[in-house]
Formats: sequence, structure tokens, C-alpha cells
Amino acid sequence: QVQLVESGGGLVQAGGSLRLSCAASGRTFSMYTMGWFRQAPGTAREFVATISWSGGSTYYVDSVKGRFAISRDNAKNTVYLQMNSLKPEDTAIYYCAASGVRFGSSRSNDYAYWGQGTQVTVSS
Repeated sequence: QVQLVESGGGLVQAGGSLRLSCAASGRTFSMYTMGWFRQAPGTAREFVATISWSGGSTYYVDSVKGRFAISRDNAKNTVYLQMNSLKPEDTAIYYCAASGVRFGSSRSNDYAYWGQGTQVTVSS
């Protein structure tokens, strides 16, 4: 069992930055691929970014490439999402998730463990 707790969300103006954190507890964090997903009101949950268990492989949805960066610190059992040049369309609840897939995944069905989410609101 893995417990995930996100933090760092908030209200920011367009063009601003936020850094989300996801602290994990439970089974060995370094064994898991980690991912960030988001869900805006009235829409389906969307993949944002993923990072492999070692941190050596990352993958992003096209809409955030060049603006967002996912990273992890296995010593601190934490995964991060640095979000720069934020746009109003980035407004959503952001969720972190853990998967037993070793090399990253954009498929929500690959993720067995989910956090409760943190709200990100970008004003225009």
C-alpha cells in the first residue's frame, strides 16, 4: 500500500509558476513509476507527466512540454511538478499517482495508487 499526499496548489496569475509536491509513504517509493494527472470541471482526467522509478525517463503531454518539469527525490519519497508559464487552461485539480510500471506510463489504468488532489487555479 502506498499513501500519496499532494501539496503546493493555489491561485496564480497567468504566466506565473507553482511547484507541486507529492509525498509518499508506505512501500518502497523508488520501486514505482510516478505520474501527475489533472481534471478540470466537466472534463475527464488527463495525463500530464510521468517519471520512471529511477528518474531517468520522463514524458509529458504535448500541451505542457517546455513549461512543466517532473522530478523525484527517492531519498525524500517525493515527486515534484514544476509548472512555469501557467495558462488559464491549466486550471484543474492535480493528482499524483504511483504505478508498478517501471519506465513511465501515461495510462491512468496503470496507476494503482492516487492522492487526494490539489487545486491549481490560473487567473487571466
